[in-house]
Amino acid sequence: MNLIVINLPFNPYIIDLGALALSWHGFFTAVGLMSALYLVVRWSKTRSDILHRAGQSELNLTADTVLQVAPWAILSGIIGARLFHVIDFWSAIYTYDPVSVFYIWKGGIAIYGAVLGGFVGGFLYLKLRNSVQLLNCIGYIPLLKKPNVIKLPKPGVLADLVAAPMILGMAIGRIGDVINGEHFATYTDLPWGIIYTHPLSPGFGRPASHPAVFYELLWDLAIFGLLLWLKDKIKPNGMIFVLFILLYSFGRFFIMFLREDYYMNILGFNQAQVVALILVLITLPIVCFKARFFKG
Repeated sequence: MNLIVINLPFNPYIIDLGALALSWHGFFTAVGLMSALYLVVRWSKTRSDILHRAGQSELNLTADTVLQVAPWAILSGIIGARLFHVIDFWSAIYTYDPVSVFYIWKGGIAIYGAVLGGFVGGFLYLKLRNSVQLLNCIGYIPLLKKPNVIKLPKPGVLADLVAAPMILGMAIGRIGDVINGEHFATYTDLPWGIIYTHPLSPGFGRPASHPAVFYELLWDLAIFGLLLWLKDKIKPNGMIFVLFILLYSFGRFFIMFLREDYYMNILGFNQAQVVALILVLITLPIVCFKARFFKG
């Protein structure tokens, strides 16, 4: 029996007025997203100066161009996050109530879906707006006005800029997960086991458990520090983002052995572990064979 535990007595809702509710999870997710966007915009000027000195001023990395991409990346990130969650919980929840797939305001997102969805959305927008050929094709579609070609950064350049702010935003978002107690983990008799004592907490009544999402928060912060140190020490463009995916996936794979709130089981692994393993297998060879380190 564990006699020493960490007691979290917090109401998972900051505001709960029935139709209007704000959870700690939602609040810190929003704070994390805004913090990441703020850092991306602020650092874009510094990164632009570095690229200019390196003879790559044509990449046009400015706050304005970053803000043009952001809405599309955020929207696709939200769609991806919901899609991954629905796939994982389809047999447990959504097969009985398919319409609830669209009830995103009630919660239910997956971090991997947000990361991959945001990347795909931003990548496709950049490729489209930087491509004269694709824009010419749109001009032939009835009722659609051909967009103007605008000079936006290459996907790898912007991805590198986004990597460190993104992992910091993810760490901030995990604060809300720790407070809410909605991600169940395996039981533990270690002195940092967590119990939730507020009756509205999803974790209320469970024995002391591993703070798995807090472990992930610490791992995210470690990656953030490493990416900051490496941001001007690694080539080619896009490699910082690849390294971010590799490191996050590596840690996520092992941390997920402690989580109990995933339903999908594939050869003994849950959905997040399968995605993490695939991404490690993709990104590890890229880092090993393409990354070049230099003094910034």
